[in-house]
Amino acid sequence: MSIRELITPEAIELSNEEIRRYSRHLIMPEVGMAGQKKLKAASVLLIGAGGLGSPLAMYLAAAGVGRIGLVDYDVVDYTNLQRQIIHGTKDVGRPKLASAKERIVDINPHIQVDTYEVPLMSDNALELFAPYDVIIDGTDNFPTRYLTNDACVLLGKPNVYGSIFRFEGQASVFYAKEGPCYRCLFPEPPPPGLVPSCAEGGVLGVLPGTIGAIQATEAIKLILGSGTSLIGRLLLYDALSMSFDEVRLRKNPRCPVCGENPTLTELIDYEQFCGMPAHDRSLYTAGLNGDNFQDVPQMSPATLNTRLAAGERPFILDVREPHEWDISNLAHLGAVLIPKGKVLERMNELDTAQEIVVHCRTGVRSAEIVRLLRQHGFSKLYNLEGGINRWADEVDPSIAKY
Repeated sequence: MSIRELITPEAIELSNEEIRRYSRHLIMPEVGMAGQKKLKAASVLLIGAGGLGSPLAMYLAAAGVGRIGLVDYDVVDYTNLQRQIIHGTKDVGRPKLASAKERIVDINPHIQVDTYEVPLMSDNALELFAPYDVIIDGTDNFPTRYLTNDACVLLGKPNVYGSIFRFEGQASVFYAKEGPCYRCLFPEPPPPGLVPSCAEGGVLGVLPGTIGAIQATEAIKLILGSGTSLIGRLLLYDALSMSFDEVRLRKNPRCPVCGENPTLTELIDYEQFCGMPAHDRSLYTAGLNGDNFQDVPQMSPATLNTRLAAGERPFILDVREPHEWDISNLAHLGAVLIPKGKVLERMNELDTAQEIVVHCRTGVRSAEIVRLLRQHGFSKLYNLEGGINRWADEVDPSIAKY
């Protein structure tokens, strides 16, 4: 059964107001009344109401997709506003779902909007996905991507995939019944820490608009049964060169979830599988000190501040990038900048006999450096919990957060 057979618009009617609203669709022979009724009969679940979820939700609502579900449990933060255009300044501090639903209903009051303010997990994914025709992955972490993929394969649903980082984006449609799944392309997740999240590496504000619009287009095409979808193709976008490339994908007959003899027949613990948490919140709010950093000695900002006030002078090592140092730094406390990628080659600048407190933005990269330096004979090491952002929260509010 293809997605085209899942849509049952026979009983759907369009009001005169809806006909006027969708008139630019209706005069296109590729859409017409029949296609618009398919859109109204369709249901789409969006995983995430952030960068990708913003254009996805707004365009699908405007197009007349009859039922849109949103899964998210975050709140709107100032750092979201540069790219998450479904939210505004007035929404800072509000749940993203409340803000997103308000905007969607304003765009199109004729559609149904369901919100699920819960983290997507193995014990609720199948239940959340079941009522929807199309699942769209708007997340930014590997555990949720693998979870979304596996749940879609098990339920026989198409997974419209998108990914963004800095100036680059990817999009595809993973539909195991008609082509490869995400695991066919990426059988194993990258090692923890190898690929930084958008929160650590940044993202061009307009990039999720480009990729999100592509995902919305693919979802609409699947519903209409029109055109050639991205099933079996990975679209690569480079905003700096303004270029698109395409990689052909093949189904892996040995894929553990969609192959000829699948070994993965139920959802697993994806955080354990990927060795990382299923979100990009900061170290101290997400509890990353848990299983991932049990072996890394920690020092809280309050403790460091107390020790500095008492006259102690540990070496403060900042492992962020120079452009991050320009945003905020602890130079007034004697901090020294050595970017993470250059720590090994500049290790001679560090004293193994001196106590060293390592920090970054949120404590993730610095924890990795603490581990690295310990392997090279350094023992008096501490990771600053929550990084410079937590320092700004708890010690010095004059420090800019980002």
